[in-house]
Amino acid sequence: MGGDPRGELVRHLSEEELDRLLDEADDPKVVKRLTFVKRLYKGATYEEAADDIGKSASTGSRWARRWNDGGLGQLTPNFGGGRPPKLGDEEQERLLELLREGQPWKAQEVHQLLDEEFDVEYHPDYLGRFLRNLGLSYAKPRPKRPSRPENADEILEERVADAFDEETETAHNKRPEDEDEGWVLDDDICTDGGTVVGFCGASHPQPYDNSHRLWYVDDPTLERPLVKLDEPAVGCYTLNGESVLTFPEDQSKENICALLEEVREQNPRSRILLVLDNFSSHICEHTRKRAHQLGTDLVFLPVGSPHLNPIEQVWKVLKRNASPIVVASESAFRTLARRLFNTLTDRPGFAKSWIDQFLRPYLQKLS
Repeated sequence: MGGDPRGELVRHLSEEELDRLLDEADDPKVVKRLTFVKRLYKGATYEEAADDIGKSASTGSRWARRWNDGGLGQLTPNFGGGRPPKLGDEEQERLLELLREGQPWKAQEVHQLLDEEFDVEYHPDYLGRFLRNLGLSYAKPRPKRPSRPENADEILEERVADAFDEETETAHNKRPEDEDEGWVLDDDICTDGGTVVGFCGASHPQPYDNSHRLWYVDDPTLERPLVKLDEPAVGCYTLNGESVLTFPEDQSKENICALLEEVREQNPRSRILLVLDNFSSHICEHTRKRAHQLGTDLVFLPVGSPHLNPIEQVWKVLKRNASPIVVASESAFRTLARRLFNTLTDRPGFAKSWIDQFLRPYLQKLS
């Protein structure tokens, strides 16, 4: 007699009766369950019989128990219309565990999970409400970099605090392995006008995009000059000073230092605190030393944490606003990008949550 070593299968029906029910069944769910029982009659294990009809071993064990307990009535409940059966509190907890282990889920995958693990079927229009009531959210998953530390926010909060620490006597960005020479302010640098806070970063905006929907009478095609910029846009978005956008040939340490010098030129009387990522030309001794000479302290983001840099939102909006505009040349696009960048960086709103989370205790120190 087929079945699992944990128990014998009860033969509530003869094989002839089982075959007759299979011939008469027109519900795919009923057919699957009867086929499962027939395979057990033929000597298959729970796992083998379940696998034959595309179900998991745990579903096979559960169906076998139901068959043993009540025969066909327990194995094939009414699959007709009407209100779907509810999951009890314990079953909902179990469902949450399964969803947490395998997240994220497509709606079709949740339907399959409910069917296989709980023999429950929810109408598609109700499933979303049911899952939200369980505490799930329906959103686009945000990619997370494997190198990002779990406490990235705490690390940045500590680094911002260190940058505003006025008691330290050593250069903020000087490291033990750095040379001692050269870590002095340039003679013409003034930093007694408060602190200007800014965010540095690079992007590659381009003057073309086909993601915008437009109205057409004929075929949806658009002819325009194809202008492409090879060099990156490197900028500084300041909260309380003058922002700067440049188009250097590359992001070498010399060009990054040139950006720092331009930021200093545009903000001449304040100490400058800039938040930026860990790109090699940013963290090298040459750049850190030049920043100190310019009266600029650098706050480096935790590794893999561009989401903590508000300039990323500036780039996103700049790209969206610039892409549908037709330009005739690279220089025309640079002019357009600078105009958009200056307009966007006049809005502190891009950094509102950053200010609330990291800058609130130091607002009185700003220029």
